[in-house]
Amino acid sequence: MAPPTGSVSGAPVGASASGASAVSAPLRLVLIGASGRMGQQIVRTLPAFPSVRLTGAVASARSSALGRDVGTLAGVGELGIALHSELPSLLVNADLALDFSHAEAAANILAACVAARVPLLIGTTGLGSELEPALTAASRDIALLAAPNTSLGVTLLLELVQHAARALPQSYDIEIIESHHRGKRDAPSGTALALAEVAAESRGGYLSQQACFARPRSGSGREAGQIGFAVVRGGDLIGEHQVLFLGEGERLQLAHSATDRAVFARGALSAAQWLARQPPGRYVMRDYLFSNSKL
Repeated sequence: MAPPTGSVSGAPVGASASGASAVSAPLRLVLIGASGRMGQQIVRTLPAFPSVRLTGAVASARSSALGRDVGTLAGVGELGIALHSELPSLLVNADLALDFSHAEAAANILAACVAARVPLLIGTTGLGSELEPALTAASRDIALLAAPNTSLGVTLLLELVQHAARALPQSYDIEIIESHHRGKRDAPSGTALALAEVAAESRGGYLSQQACFARPRSGSGREAGQIGFAVVRGGDLIGEHQVLFLGEGERLQLAHSATDRAVFARGALSAAQWLARQPPGRYVMRDYLFSNSKL
């Protein structure tokens, strides 16, 4: 793997430590899940990131898009990069891997990136808890960031929910409403679960003990301490999340709406560039968002 580009001893990208102008080689990116909605959006967004160069594109072995040019598939014209199903050979000369494929492929993708010592950003949702040991082990060898949502706005929303859950009395009920397009597989969304986990942990609890994914038609009402979920699936909704803190006589609503899938692509590519400069370890979007912040 080539050494990552970025700041060295405080010198900005494109400048040497002595101040002389230099041209940094672009980061070589392998995109996994390139034939999907987010994969194609990443390809369309890449021109806005001249410091990143796509060098490989991966799709499922079952994909009908295999062999097609990834740029043609994304509607940006031929890029000279055909979709392949074999990841390891593409990682040989890569600086970074970005995964927006399927949760069931995550373990194999992790293993391939560890073997090649290539930093990996996973934007795939629906990762199960059974993958945690593999994620932890991989982070000892590579820089690894797994995010159910790469929007910077959602990253900040997580922070706001954390503060609200800590500050408000536990008598305030928490409900989460999320809406996505009809084709989304996981429900509740990974983002909704992440928001709920932050709220539960901020109150000293565990989501596994507090989550309420469905309520019976007739019952005894809401149990104290529950974190409830409501899921909407339909049309072409990109993604909407609301966290409600419901008290006596007042309601606090924290919400985020995505109207363009490009926000996730921009967030992923920005965080990926940052990740390529980090030492091995486990990172989250918050680490990137606040890396240059005074907050």
